[in-house]
Amino acid sequence: MAIDYVIDYDCVPKRELTTDEILDRIKGAERAQAIIQLFRDGGDSRPPSEMSFEFTRSTPQGEETREFSVQDLLDKYEALRPYEHHCADCPVNIRKRPFGCIGFIQYPISKTAEKWLLDRLPTPDDALVLLLLSQGVQDFQYDGATVKPLRAMDGTYFEESTPDSRRLGDFWLDSDQLFEMIFAVGHINPNHAALLLLFLHAVRRDIEAGDIMEITREGQQAHLKYPFLLSEDGITERTTRELIEFLRALYTGWKLQLRVIIDA
Repeated sequence: MAIDYVIDYDCVPKRELTTDEILDRIKGAERAQAIIQLFRDGGDSRPPSEMSFEFTRSTPQGEETREFSVQDLLDKYEALRPYEHHCADCPVNIRKRPFGCIGFIQYPISKTAEKWLLDRLPTPDDALVLLLLSQGVQDFQYDGATVKPLRAMDGTYFEESTPDSRRLGDFWLDSDQLFEMIFAVGHINPNHAALLLLFLHAVRRDIEAGDIMEITREGQQAHLKYPFLLSEDGITERTTRELIEFLRALYTGWKLQLRVIIDA
């Protein structure tokens, strides 16, 4: 299970196959490769055509278990091969590989990554950005209520059963509220992406009040003054790396004025 996201850029593969179909085939192939490696690590040398596995996921109706053939999942990905050349020069191929506009943040979310996110939030030294964050939390009533049931599911979605928190000037913010602000608002439009990039210090935030309109409304020009600040280099922790990739997707969507589709 994972948080799936896609930069909503119109292209031939998405028009002919649909985003959902591409996403399903990519996730299937990644699961198949993981299962093959698991079998190989256990000394099993059978070909993929003789391998299968059960996959259980939580749904609103309860747990659902399905059996998958490893070879079938690999074969389904092969149908994507004729479309891979469209990705070579695509402006939203942030992962520099076929269908690199699509990414995943795998569950469970690590405690390390939760702290990393909270540590990036503004302090009183970033007075304007902190004011924007405080107003946003109040105006949209981010209380973490949509995230709390997921955290209660015994390590399925989060490593920690209790959210981390941080004092930001005269108020506290916990990671349930932060995840709600990021992942529970539906698809992320460029203006919301711009604010998240500011809040999480993915772009510089030494700004004046007059810069806010430029940042939130004019990404195609403003990005030249606000380069992306984060890098995965030297970071080995999985969730943190995946969150940086996600923030890069938000930055690309903001720059090109495209929404980022979220399926959490």
